[in-house]
Amino acid sequence: MSGQTTDKNVPESQPQDEISHRRAKLDLAIRKGLNPWGGKYNVTSCAKEISEKCDDMAGQTVSVAGRLTAFRGHGKATFADLRDRTGRVQLHARVDVLGEQSYADFTDLLDLGDIVGIKGVVFRTKRGEPTVEVREWTMLSKCLRPLPEKWHGLTDVDLRYRQRYLDLIVNPEVQDTFVKRTRIISYIRKYLDERGFLEVQTPVLQSIAGGAHARPFITHHNALDIDMYMRIATELYLKRLLVGGLERVYEIGPNFRNEGIDTKHSPEFYMLEVYQAYADYNDMMDLVEEMISGCAMEVLGTTKLRAEGHEIDLTPPWKRLKVWDGITQLCGIRPEDLRDDQDAKAVVEKLQLKMDKAVTVGSVIDKLLDQYVEPSLIEPTFLMDYPVEISPLAKRIEDNPRMTYRFEPFVLTRELGNAFSELNDPIDQKERFIAQAREKALGDDEAHPYDEDFITALEYGMPPAGGLGIGIERLVMLLCGIDSIRDVMLFPMLRPKV
Repeated sequence: MSGQTTDKNVPESQPQDEISHRRAKLDLAIRKGLNPWGGKYNVTSCAKEISEKCDDMAGQTVSVAGRLTAFRGHGKATFADLRDRTGRVQLHARVDVLGEQSYADFTDLLDLGDIVGIKGVVFRTKRGEPTVEVREWTMLSKCLRPLPEKWHGLTDVDLRYRQRYLDLIVNPEVQDTFVKRTRIISYIRKYLDERGFLEVQTPVLQSIAGGAHARPFITHHNALDIDMYMRIATELYLKRLLVGGLERVYEIGPNFRNEGIDTKHSPEFYMLEVYQAYADYNDMMDLVEEMISGCAMEVLGTTKLRAEGHEIDLTPPWKRLKVWDGITQLCGIRPEDLRDDQDAKAVVEKLQLKMDKAVTVGSVIDKLLDQYVEPSLIEPTFLMDYPVEISPLAKRIEDNPRMTYRFEPFVLTRELGNAFSELNDPIDQKERFIAQAREKALGDDEAHPYDEDFITALEYGMPPAGGLGIGIERLVMLLCGIDSIRDVMLFPMLRPKV
């Protein structure tokens, strides 16, 4: 909150006294015939408009509504700050304008945090501050608890997440983050709609959790008496739509993965998935470069970002790095060093890798990428051509069938998504599902399950296609310069408070 408070507040050391003090004001307002919870209020202007057009609006009567965030002065004149969804505007209340009773009620009955409606005249003070001179005021919602003081009262990160409404009230920059998040999603929709993509919705509850490597959440459908899974991806349903002739589709919605929580991962998150028939992963690279750089221009007004001591430019073209080139350059392991699981064990021993999964070719490649390659990807980069062992849904490279047409976009070492030239060969797909089943039998809970219905769909013929998934939170973190995924989620998942 801006400004200094006056004796309208009881000291912070006595929060219960402050609540009692506000309750007493509530009772007094009711006895005076005021409605402390208000009703519809006709708002004609907003704080931002008054601040930006003050000179043009000078002398005009306006009606504004919002939360009181500061009081300054007493006696026969009081300045206050009112904050609405667009920003802050100063109020000026005077006894000779409001009259003795209304002015006394304004100063005696209102507290910081109260939501009020104000009718008044726009002017600029001698100090140049855009201001509304209060002619009438209406109580719209009494705040019965003291707001945390901006610089000292809401430093507890856990409290900020649990009571996000307080975080939004006292930290305007938090509001700005979520406004940008909405603008980012709106831009993505506009970008795809203009290129002939159709937005669709697919099931959240699924009988098989497929489309990604992840451990699902399990629930039970009582009427059907079957276990079901919260979706971990939308991929397999969207590709069924390609089979059905919807050649360009996308979906933006929540996915759920029963995994750990850290600064980059949340069990519930939003994902964009896009599928385009008769395209390949090169088309998806073009789409990613153009869409993300355009999104930055739309939301930030620039494609250049400065974060973590680096200045990066999202303008296309982005760097392209093949997986095995990165592995060979950064840890000296070549494709011929890692052809089977016996080789994998030798690599683990040579590099003293700490594995949290069964030692296979796929799990070791994953570890090498995570430990050696990905931390080096600062500038916008497509890490491309992944081994088939860790890409069960991607099309094989024709002249190198151990590799696939797959890429992941990275910026500032962060993976933003995943994309393929989609596998549309039902025979190959069936074999890969069987190979994944073997991985699961070895203890990999995140291995892809066998999906017979999806194989059946492919047998009817799916056109060659490019597919893409982008994590919405990851993209917002990048464009807003935020390090923790919880700071771009309004209500992140937390352990229940006992």
